[in-house]
Amino acid sequence: MKSTARTRRLAAASAAAAMVAVSACGTDEQAGQGGGGGEQGGGADITEPVVTTYDGGMYVLDGDTLEVQADIPLEGFNRLNPAGDDRHVMVSTSEGFQVLDAVGGQLTDVTFGGAEPGHVVRHADRTVLFTDGTGQVRSFDPHDLGDGKPETKEYRTEEPHHGVAVELDNGGMLVTLGNEEERNGIAILDESRAEVTRNEDCPEVHGESAAQGGAIAVGCEDGVLIYRDGKITKVDSPTDYGRIGNQAGSPESPIVLGDYKQDEDAELERPEEIALVDTENAQLQRVDLPASYTFRSLARGPEGEALVLGTDGKIHVVDPDSGELTESIPVLDEEWSEPIEWQEPRPALFVRGGTAYVSDPDQKQLHAVDLESGETTATADLEAAPNELSGVVHGH
Repeated sequence: MKSTARTRRLAAASAAAAMVAVSACGTDEQAGQGGGGGEQGGGADITEPVVTTYDGGMYVLDGDTLEVQADIPLEGFNRLNPAGDDRHVMVSTSEGFQVLDAVGGQLTDVTFGGAEPGHVVRHADRTVLFTDGTGQVRSFDPHDLGDGKPETKEYRTEEPHHGVAVELDNGGMLVTLGNEEERNGIAILDESRAEVTRNEDCPEVHGESAAQGGAIAVGCEDGVLIYRDGKITKVDSPTDYGRIGNQAGSPESPIVLGDYKQDEDAELERPEEIALVDTENAQLQRVDLPASYTFRSLARGPEGEALVLGTDGKIHVVDPDSGELTESIPVLDEEWSEPIEWQEPRPALFVRGGTAYVSDPDQKQLHAVDLESGETTATADLEAAPNELSGVVHGH
C-alpha cells in the first residue's frame, strides 16, 4: 500500500479514521475501548465483520471501514474459520471449538469441546468440525447457530489424528485415515457412515478443498487425491517429493489452487511455485511466482481467480485455466519473510466477494483491497499485531 494513497483514503473517510487504541493484553480493565463495540460488542450490528486474533484476544472489525468494533480478551493461541453462515465465526481454543457471534461482537456460550480442535470445513450447506485429539467428527447446519447449539451428526475415526472431514452433497462423508504416527489416505462413507470405498495412497494427507461440480481434493506428500462422481483418483506430483498440504477451491472453477513444496529435508521451505489441480481431467500444473508465500497466502477471487499473497507484499492473480500470472496487486510497503514457527504472525489473506483483506503484523495493520480496481480502500491501525484472519462467509 502506498502512503499517498492511504492519505487520500483517510482524508476521504474522516469519520472512520479515528482508530481506537486497544491493548494486546486484553484485560477486563482495558475492555470496552474498541471503537463502538467494546469487549463484547454491545452496540449496533457490525457490518460484514472481519475478525483477527492477536496475542491475548480478538478484534472484530467493520468489513467496510475496518473500524474496530469489539476487542475480546481470549488467552492462548486461537484459530479462526468462517462458521458457514452470515453471522458467526468458529474459534479454535485450547478446549475446543467456540462460536463467535461476529455480527454482535461477542463470544457465545456455544462450544464443541475436545482436545486439539482442527479443521473446520464448509460444504453442501453443512459445517464439519474435526477434533484431532479424539478423532471426533461433528457436522451441523450452520444456519441453526442463531438458535443456540445446533443438532449435530457425529462420527469418530478409527484412531485420532490430524485430519479433516467433508460432508458430501448426498449426505455421505469424506474423512481422512491415519493415527498419531502417520496419515495415509481417505475413506468415503455413506449417509449412515458405513464405508463405501477408500484410498490409502496419500502419504501425510492434509487439507481439503471443494471445486466446481462437487469434486473434493485432498493433498498428499506426492500429489493429490480427487473424489469426484463416486470415484477416488490419484494425481501424482511431477517431482519425487511434491507436497500439496494447503488448498483453496472455488465453486466457479474445477481447478484447485494448492501450495507446492519439493524439499523433503527443509526445516522450512519457502516455495515459489503453486499447483493448479484440474479435478475434471486429473492433471496438475506447476506455476512459478515472483515471490514465496505461506499457508495463509492462498485464496480464490469472485470469478475463481487463484490469489496468492507473496512475500513481496503483492497479491498475485493467476488464471487457473492457463496458469498465466495476470496481475500483481501491491498491498504491503515492505517485503516480509515467513517465521520458522507456524503459530507466529505473518501476513494473511482472507477474501470475501470482491474484497481481499490482508494483515500486516509488522506494521500492526489490516488492509481492505478492491480486487477489481486493485485499490486499497481502507486500513486499520491496530494496537497489537494481527495473526489469524477470517470473517463471516457472506455480508450481513
